[in-house]
Amino acid sequence: MRIMLLLCWGLVPFFLGAYHYGPGQAQLKLDDVDRRVKAAQTAEEQGNWNQAVALYNEALPMVPSDNVKEAQKLRLERDKAMMFNGQLPDAYLDLQALLDELQAEEKPDQELLKQTRSAMANAEYYVTWTLRLEGVGKEGWEPIIESSRQNYRLLAENAAKADNKSELKEQQENLEAVIRLANLDLTDLQGIPIPKQCKCKGCCNGVCNGKKKGKKKGKGQKKAKDNRGASASPPPDKSGS
Repeated sequence: MRIMLLLCWGLVPFFLGAYHYGPGQAQLKLDDVDRRVKAAQTAEEQGNWNQAVALYNEALPMVPSDNVKEAQKLRLERDKAMMFNGQLPDAYLDLQALLDELQAEEKPDQELLKQTRSAMANAEYYVTWTLRLEGVGKEGWEPIIESSRQNYRLLAENAAKADNKSELKEQQENLEAVIRLANLDLTDLQGIPIPKQCKCKGCCNGVCNGKKKGKKKGKGQKKAKDNRGASASPPPDKSGS
């Protein structure tokens, strides 16, 4: 019995080593990924988008090859950060590839698919705006804005099916914004600044944490700017047709 105990005790380092160089390595990689993702999120909160993109790029190769879903989530977050970092063309191309990849899956993660479609539609909106300002002909930007319209239409239909009234209203406004951009005269478009993107949650329209901005003494309440984030949708043009 004593010999058996000694043998078992002697095998402990072997099993620990086997775990460390086997499954333990995968866990260590996931821990490294988690640390970089948290650091990237902190960088985003501080507005350091360049650092956030770099950290996401460091984390992505560390994700185990069999953890496809985690890699897809990181790609989405990286692409959204890239849009804030002035890397719209690259973000647009990777979002396009990611959306195609998710749609090709037999059972894709529906929430991830929805978020990717929303980010893609938003990227298409800004790409169209940029192309039009650069003087690209209609044949160059029209397919892109049409894809944005279709993506927002699908998001609106899904919101209606889920009876999510607030999201439905938002997606309908997005559709209106896309249609206005497609129909807006180039001369008028050139006189409008490209909507800035922000990472606010509920604050971009003058409301933060459910509290409305108060009126300043002696002045009327200013109309809130509509600046939405890359993961959200294009700011609807409420100036009328």
